Amino acid sequence: MKRALKISTIFVLLLAAFSVHAQKKKALVLPEAIASHPKLVVGLVIDQMRWDYLYKFGALYSNNGFKRLLKDGFSCDNTMITHMPTFTAVGHAGIYTGSYPSIHGIVGNNWVEKISGKYVYCVSDSSVSSVGTDNDEGKMSPKNMLSNTITDELRVSNNFKSKVIGISLKERGAILPAGHSANAAYWFDDKKGNWISSSYYMNILPDWVNNFNGLKQPEGFVNKEWNLLYPASTYSLSAPDQESYEGTIPGEKSTAFPHLLNLDKEKKYVAFKYTPFGNTFTLDFAKTAIQKENLGKSNVTDFLAVSLSSTDYIGHLYGPNSMEIEDTYLRLDKDIADFLHFMDSSYGKNNYLIFLTADHGVAHNPDFLNQNKIPAGKFDAKDMIKEINDSLQLKFNVKNGISRYENFQLYINYDAFRDRNDTESIENLTIVNFVIRLLNKKPYVLESYYLHDLSNINMPEPLKQISLNSYYPLRSGDIQLIPKPNYFDGGKTGTTHGDWNPYDAHIPLVWYGWNIKSGRSHKEVHMTDIAATLAALLDIQMPNGCVGKVIEEVVK
Repeated sequence: MKRALKISTIFVLLLAAFSVHAQKKKALVLPEAIASHPKLVVGLVIDQMRWDYLYKFGALYSNNGFKRLLKDGFSCDNTMITHMPTFTAVGHAGIYTGSYPSIHGIVGNNWVEKISGKYVYCVSDSSVSSVGTDNDEGKMSPKNMLSNTITDELRVSNNFKSKVIGISLKERGAILPAGHSANAAYWFDDKKGNWISSSYYMNILPDWVNNFNGLKQPEGFVNKEWNLLYPASTYSLSAPDQESYEGTIPGEKSTAFPHLLNLDKEKKYVAFKYTPFGNTFTLDFAKTAIQKENLGKSNVTDFLAVSLSSTDYIGHLYGPNSMEIEDTYLRLDKDIADFLHFMDSSYGKNNYLIFLTADHGVAHNPDFLNQNKIPAGKFDAKDMIKEINDSLQLKFNVKNGISRYENFQLYINYDAFRDRNDTESIENLTIVNFVIRLLNKKPYVLESYYLHDLSNINMPEPLKQISLNSYYPLRSGDIQLIPKPNYFDGGKTGTTHGDWNPYDAHIPLVWYGWNIKSGRSHKEVHMTDIAATLAALLDIQMPNGCVGKVIEEVVK
């Protein structure tokens, strides 16, 4: 009996040991544990990235950059902007507030304040001082943005324990995404070649920023040429290297590779921004910020908002069908692969969340389109306004009846009409209708209309809704001009953006990392849905002006 009990006991112990061993063995093959929330969210906005760049250059992308994001992440392939103008400041505000200019108040990169009559830059703030430089490049803050951001809501959600930092060569690309309550925002002083900030955030730069500036990385980039990454024969998706409609980097006279950056010593850091090295430099600074600020190392989620600006500078200069743009995205693909590897080693693949998107797209250069029998053209806004003002003077005997053209909008100079006691012409819309008739005769105008009477205007969707989304009466102009497709106000070379059309309004949106299932959807979603979806993923409140909807395929 005792021997039987002993054998039974041994059997039980062996069974338990086997069970523990099996559990341990099973644990070894379990996937990495996913935390209840990501340690770090990285918002990666690629300035002026058209949606089709995700796939156009795909054959030359590596497996570890854009392709990795698309393979293992979730791509919303039909993400549209539903405001205009499709400019940098408006796009960054739209992504992070989940709202429209009619609510967040950022109606352009610049505008006229109707009450004061002052011309305003979107993030200018004379009440603060520069930090890290002796010029006025740091006199900036988010005060002109009327609503808060998803980054603000993250801070509020845990009593401001989360860290939020914004980084971009452009101050508006750093400040607006970081929100009102950010710990810091940093941007590039192209006069000094350094990262700087504002007294809105801090009184002095942190030591780690000073140390990074001390490395003088831009100087190293400026002193080497920008040449093609691969043999020229492989750039089959681009126009020939040297085209008459391409612009030149400051200091250069040729538009062909290789590009030299130090020909104009006073503008060498400006020239630096017009190269892919600006993106590399920005991501290097972002990685340093992650390390030195210990982002994602506490028990709350932190947020790093990064905007890559050099893609925009290069795109404006050369256009989307240039070898320069193709080379820029091939180099950016490598930079993104390097950044993802850094994130993997810092947090583990399942513990960080990245979303990649753009603030707007870009139009093809009209000369390039005309060469290929596609209708397109440019117009000169200065000539247009002069002609209208000359006509107003002849008809109404008033000088400078239109005070400014901004954001495809004309501002009426009401003071000029009041000075000649002609308030009746304003009140009964005689002036407005006269200007609209002049505009509608122009070969480049699709439509023009009086912004203060939008609800009563008969116009096709989605133009009417986009106009309503974009109109903020204290900052918007009085008369809206809608150019024909592929027509824009511009110079002899380069290209631009700002229209409602798909080439400017169709943007990439890829989600990757923490809790994101791989997949792809062609369901139409909007830029304003990004903040709402982030709020759902992080279990926090939406921004206070958010009109976006949660993209359910992403949060499932």
